[in-house]
Amino acid sequence: MLSTAAALTLTVFIVTVLFLIWRPLGINESIPTAIGALCIFLIGTVNISDIHHILQIVTGASITIISTIVMSIVLESVGFFRWAAFNIVTRSNGSGILLYWYIISLCFLMTLFFNNDGSILITTPIIIQALSMLNLKPHQKIPFLLSGALIATASSAPIGVSNLANLIALKIVGLDLNTYAQIMLPPSMLGLITLSLLLFYYFRKDIPKNLNAVPRYVSPPHRQHNNIISPHPLTQINHVVAVDWSMFKVYMTIIVFVRGGFFVLSDLGIPIEWIAIFGAVLMIFIRWYQQGTGMKDVIIKTPWHILIFAFSMYVIIYGLHNVGFTSILIEIFKQPVFNDHYSAILIVGLTLTVLSNIFNNLPAVMLGTLALTEMSLDPFTLQIAYLANILGSDIGSLIMPMGTLATLIWMYILKKNNIPFTWKQYISVTIVVIPISLLISLISLYFWAELLY
Repeated sequence: MLSTAAALTLTVFIVTVLFLIWRPLGINESIPTAIGALCIFLIGTVNISDIHHILQIVTGASITIISTIVMSIVLESVGFFRWAAFNIVTRSNGSGILLYWYIISLCFLMTLFFNNDGSILITTPIIIQALSMLNLKPHQKIPFLLSGALIATASSAPIGVSNLANLIALKIVGLDLNTYAQIMLPPSMLGLITLSLLLFYYFRKDIPKNLNAVPRYVSPPHRQHNNIISPHPLTQINHVVAVDWSMFKVYMTIIVFVRGGFFVLSDLGIPIEWIAIFGAVLMIFIRWYQQGTGMKDVIIKTPWHILIFAFSMYVIIYGLHNVGFTSILIEIFKQPVFNDHYSAILIVGLTLTVLSNIFNNLPAVMLGTLALTEMSLDPFTLQIAYLANILGSDIGSLIMPMGTLATLIWMYILKKNNIPFTWKQYISVTIVVIPISLLISLISLYFWAELLY
């Protein structure tokens, strides 16, 4: 029998998740979570001491993600991403197959260098514009857009700094970035390769073999007079989409050093959020000094609400934890996790997949991680169970659109660009490709972890 506090906390959680999925009038996801967190505090299941503890866990991860998004916005301002999108069209040479793999690579690298939400926000509109140049109809764009979105979101699994949920969970478990990458990189990359191949096979009949090799482009009026032959449209595009290469090299050098610093300097006890903030501030300062560009675009484009969202969602989850709901997960996990590592990986990974697709992966991974930390596991078992937890929340969560915020953002961008695509169409693809990719990742995690230790 649930206590009144437990029943009220569960109700607040369910209502909050429903509003996150529904998002009436397009309200920002931070609004229902902030209201839900306030309700949890007023109910009394989270107190001031808990709030202080939550701030310690969430703040660093949120600042790191915000800082990497700021760096991507500064890099975008030199025209590189738009140039890259146009060039994947030109370099595909009219081959839909080549275009598919170029888009997959672009989305993977974007997430690897920044994070999954930033990758979706930046690449999706640019890819839509690039595909429109080829006169593709809306439904013909889906194989490229959906494959890119799934890879961009799943690519947050290989390294811990590419996903807000990963970073928060790392803080709870106490796992460092280098150990995370050492164990997680091979199995998650195998899962990503599997996902890419499965998506290509699924869409093999829908991907146009021959595209319009000459993107749609209207020549400037002065080029059309006196029988002068206009330059090839592809050449014109490269002139139109200009890149400040000198600034690009400076920014990319900073980004590479920052990403490397996450792994090197964190071992020296330097918080990764300090490294991320330094990189973001340095890039903003250099842009202002060299180009005279202020911070207006950074302020407008940066999703500051992530700070409120992450904190509020964790308050709600901590409320569930305080009234005993993590004990339910402990009962589910306890026996198989203690039995052997293979059972631990499969049970935890599949359970988090189910929870992520029902509730969204951020609250799911928080609940799962809190449960694991209270099971008195030995360090190695805790680590591999946690990594299975991450695979379930990063890859397994992609079965349903509500599984990740990145996917919901992607669906919203499609709607805004008048590209019709329903949840039913989405699930008809993901229900085929995601479970196989997830299982390969989980099984690979077991064999790789056993090999390492």
